[in-house]
Amino acid sequence: CLKMESKTRDTDLSEQIKATTKDIHVRAENTQLMQRYQKGQITLPQYKILLCSLYEIYKTLEEQLDKNSSHPAVAPIYFPQELSRMESLQSDLEHFFGSDWRKRVIVSAATHRYAERLRQVGRESPELLVAHAYTRYLGDLSGGQVLGKITQKSLGLSSKEGLSFFSFPGVSSPNRFKQLYRSRLDSIELTEEQRVVLLQEAVDAFEFNIQVFDDLQKMLSITGEAVQKSEDSLFKTSPMIQFTVGLCVALTTVAMAMYAL
Repeated sequence: CLKMESKTRDTDLSEQIKATTKDIHVRAENTQLMQRYQKGQITLPQYKILLCSLYEIYKTLEEQLDKNSSHPAVAPIYFPQELSRMESLQSDLEHFFGSDWRKRVIVSAATHRYAERLRQVGRESPELLVAHAYTRYLGDLSGGQVLGKITQKSLGLSSKEGLSFFSFPGVSSPNRFKQLYRSRLDSIELTEEQRVVLLQEAVDAFEFNIQVFDDLQKMLSITGEAVQKSEDSLFKTSPMIQFTVGLCVALTTVAMAMYAL
């Protein structure tokens, strides 16, 4: 038993998180929404829904990191200038929703649960914010460039406007920065009990993300089915009504994507 505890203490925290979350990381990558995303099948309504959830998640995460920036476990991995996503997400949301985007950002129940957990951790156990920051930021740094290109191509965007989330202007070399981040993470002093709880929190962070992806996919499916049923039943009427209804359905689809997400 003592030998096992010694081995655990000697293992870098970053390597432990990676090993502990390996299986659930694969699950997250294989959700229906992420599989479609990786295949280049992301649509504008899907992307806008995703941005709304990311905004709520990062708004809460960064608020809690700011409040606890001097905490001995948070301070080593606190890089607001290099990693903050709020400004980029606000820019993207304004691009797609307009200047009054704040009135149009409505997020899923799973996203609210995720945000509430971040607030709870910030209040009660700030060291657990490390698990969420590691999971989100290093994931974005690792896949940001690739997903940014996929998104631009899938949406047929001629420029990178609306894709600021994937850009880290404060990080000149993602690989070198990730090495620095991991070394800072490994320098954090935790008791054995705190380390065990933090590893479980990292697994939970992935679980929260999976629930968010699944919720977004359900919302999109319901929206799509409603529009399809409207089209099937109403387009059997006269040509004039077909034209009028077609216009209404088109407008309703846009409105649902903007307001009912």
